[in-house]
Amino acid sequence: SNHTGYPSGFEGDVLDGSRLRAILSGLQENDLLCNIGHVLTGYIGSSSFLRQVIHVLKTVRSCAGGSHVRYVCDPVLGDSGKFYVPPELVPIYREELIPLADVVTPNQFEAEQLTGITIKNMDDARQVCDKLHNMGPSLVVITSMINGECSNKGGVITVVASKRSPKDDTNSSVQDEIWQIDSPVVPGHYTGTGDLIAALLLAWTTTCSGEMCSVLEKVIGTMHSVIKRTWEISSDSVASKELQLIQSKIDIECPPVPLFKAKQIF
Repeated sequence: SNHTGYPSGFEGDVLDGSRLRAILSGLQENDLLCNIGHVLTGYIGSSSFLRQVIHVLKTVRSCAGGSHVRYVCDPVLGDSGKFYVPPELVPIYREELIPLADVVTPNQFEAEQLTGITIKNMDDARQVCDKLHNMGPSLVVITSMINGECSNKGGVITVVASKRSPKDDTNSSVQDEIWQIDSPVVPGHYTGTGDLIAALLLAWTTTCSGEMCSVLEKVIGTMHSVIKRTWEISSDSVASKELQLIQSKIDIECPPVPLFKAKQIF
């Protein structure tokens, strides 16, 4: 009926794994899984549903006819020190789902929960990226963090992206390319920003594969524009803070770049 940010609550059911399996079965029986190139997951509220996502991904990949189905995992756990989901989902993400992902997009809280490392500076962020890479994904994006090394840390939000690739054709060793981009914090709290940045990352890392500087500048240009437009029309109500996505169509299709510059830090 509405998302969980509304003060008077929400209605509806949390889908369980059996319902997801039934939906998948219907798609498979009608040969509708053959042309899927990407899978993106976000908020998942139960362990049974999360484990079925693993089955869904493996099934979709098995129907791909040899083509790789790229999986972007947004491991929605919580934010600002608070869980949105049962904490028992953490080891399922860490041990079962993230190893299947090509891209993982946690925020700072989620990255800390998944790795056990508290992020206070960029060196901590680098260690977190390394640990997440070692779970499986070749691209790790910490989608929002407060950089303790920034002199204006309360007014700036940092995104860190780490891309791991082979050093040579033998695949015997790897190298990490780590980028940082900062943007000013827009006042207020807006539900759905994590969903938006994960979707934008899926799109631009597909279109601009290998160009992390361009990807980050496009994604953060759009994010800042959408949130700023929402802030400009918002009031005290939750409804007024719904992201202005339709109104931001041009900023999604043609990101305003370069609003902010990305820089390679490692």
